[in-house]
Amino acid sequence: MSARSKARKRALDILYEAEIRRASPLAVLDDRSARADPPITAYAAELVRGVQAHRESIDELLGTYSVGWALDRMPIVDRNILRIGAYELLWRPDVPDAVAISEAVLLARDLSTDSSPTFINGLLARLLEVKPTLQPGGPAPGPAAGSVAGPPESEVAGPPESEVGAGPPE
Repeated sequence: MSARSKARKRALDILYEAEIRRASPLAVLDDRSARADPPITAYAAELVRGVQAHRESIDELLGTYSVGWALDRMPIVDRNILRIGAYELLWRPDVPDAVAISEAVLLARDLSTDSSPTFINGLLARLLEVKPTLQPGGPAPGPAAGSVAGPPESEVAGPPESEVGAGPPE
């Protein structure tokens, strides 16, 4: 497992714990960083801080493009995997779009239900599709005029259009 994959898993642990405890993710991050058991990498901390800084926009986008599913109806682990994936997809230009989606799907495969990877792949693929239309100052930043949003659709694994954002597992 790569260092960034481990960092994503650790960020997910922190976001999940914060939501279960109804605590601030930043307070949980600070607590876990102080304990350093296990150590929190700089990238894991960046993911938690980035998700928290953009959470309102991320949640708005996830709610908008998750057809028929309110964010609060999604399993907590899926919701937080989606938040990390959306953050990397929209706010981390150093993370290739396909990597952000693939890593989120792998987390779901390891930590959630059998249906979760397909749901997460579909919803993040939908965000990738609309990424070029998102403008700075709107729900999420968009790429600069004339820039490429990511790999061609044929290079991004995803469910058929009929399954995109169909809903999380029950």
